[in-house]
Amino acid sequence: MFQTSSWKRRALTSALSIVALSVALSAQALAAGKTITAVMHSDLRVIDPIMTTAYITRDHGYMVYDTLLATDSNFKIQPQMADWKVSDDKLTYTFTLRDGLKWHDGTPVTAEDCVASLQRWGKVDGMGQKLMDFTASLTATDAKTITLKLKEPYGLVLDAIGKPSSRVPFMMPKRLAETPPDKAIPEQIGSGPFRFVQAEFQPGVKAVYEKFKDYVPRKEAPSWTSGGKVVKVDRVEWITMPDAQTAVNALQSGDIDFMENLPFDMLPVLEPNKDLKIEVLNKFGFQTLGRMNFLYPPFDNVKVRRAAFLAMNQKDVLDALVGNAKYQKVCGAFFGCGTPLETEVGAETLVKGNGMAEAKKALAESGYDGTPVVVMAPGDVTTLKAQPIVAAQLLRDAGFKVDLQATDWQTVVTRRASQKPPKEGGWNMFFTNWVAADVANPIVNASITGRGKNGGWFGWAEDAKIEELRDKFARSASLDEQKKIAAEIQKEAYDQVMYVPLGQYLVPAGWRKSLTGVLDGPATPIFWNIDKSE
Repeated sequence: MFQTSSWKRRALTSALSIVALSVALSAQALAAGKTITAVMHSDLRVIDPIMTTAYITRDHGYMVYDTLLATDSNFKIQPQMADWKVSDDKLTYTFTLRDGLKWHDGTPVTAEDCVASLQRWGKVDGMGQKLMDFTASLTATDAKTITLKLKEPYGLVLDAIGKPSSRVPFMMPKRLAETPPDKAIPEQIGSGPFRFVQAEFQPGVKAVYEKFKDYVPRKEAPSWTSGGKVVKVDRVEWITMPDAQTAVNALQSGDIDFMENLPFDMLPVLEPNKDLKIEVLNKFGFQTLGRMNFLYPPFDNVKVRRAAFLAMNQKDVLDALVGNAKYQKVCGAFFGCGTPLETEVGAETLVKGNGMAEAKKALAESGYDGTPVVVMAPGDVTTLKAQPIVAAQLLRDAGFKVDLQATDWQTVVTRRASQKPPKEGGWNMFFTNWVAADVANPIVNASITGRGKNGGWFGWAEDAKIEELRDKFARSASLDEQKKIAAEIQKEAYDQVMYVPLGQYLVPAGWRKSLTGVLDGPATPIFWNIDKSE
């Protein structure tokens, strides 16, 4: 009897999936008007953009919400929802809301809404926390005026409020912004260019956005996250496809319009396709990294963390993750290579890959008792699959006992927020990626904070010296001084193993040439300005 080979079965299954998808999407498109269908880098489950730093949630935030200020392609802060003035003594910032701002429920945006939104964001975001440290008062002077008064001059006020990536200070109605930041807001009401269609939201299947017809764009041309957010389609659907081959097939056949992360190993097949546009939208790329949990053994012991750090090397990780010299770069700089704060201080074994013998010796002398290291390994995101697998083997080679737990990325996003012991559903190590904009200095880089459980990032590193140096950096007045302080911070971060930078990489996106107006930026993709020809 004829036996279908495994690869033929997979091909048949994929083909049938594409046919079913095509029928479903075609019917929806006819009913909904001009629709963009996109496969994003991850499934969307957490939809409160202040609760998590996950980029899929940030991307969702840009669809639904707007910001007071924004960053353009020259790294300059621009007005978005508001203009601003600064007093001569640099202690008072006055923001005035522009006309025509409405929430998706039809009510007007007020200064009180924005004050509450900034306060919620400022409790959990690293850059927001530092801004609030310098803030004497933040009030709504009238319905359209927000007044921020400082205790002393602080040069990063506008950079904080206009930051382009996680956590973005998105504005939301006061009744939602008063929700504690560790609890999800009960509904998705923003003032952004798209409206979230809650009734069609199916986690693991799709998320749907419709054009907000009452949105009034700015007059300026769009530039990164600033300027006019002109929506030229009726609807955007994010379709979940965990299998990269299925998504690539759907892109080639025209059943989807856009794919955020193209698999590196499939680029030779996709590049000759004349119907596709392939381009790196985030020209500054990503830093990939490993983060340990400081609360529980074995990584509550700095000697054990150092042993794990010494076992890591960037080339092995990048070769497995990317495997293409055009898109990867060994880089030991905490604040990114190619930035003003770049330094290799403390990174020697990571970039040279020569630390394994030292790692074994350090682990033997650390008192490590064989406690299993629980490593979360998501298998559904192209840019997060390789790191935990490579790192787990390097840890084993050094003498660690490793419990590599297969999961999906949205489970990691939820689980990494748990402070429970690993035996009760917690964790010891996970891996993630930051865009360059999120690591470029010690204030914006959430992984470098030393606040512990008091507002620290997942892993809850506590380090008074780091916090003292970050305060010093925030008060610094010259680039030379900032470079010196940044190098001190990097040395302390490597000594304490605040996290393990594992290199930089670029990711190409792909879309059908029926789409025009796709914008680049440090926080992509964004769906305003895109048009679709039928």
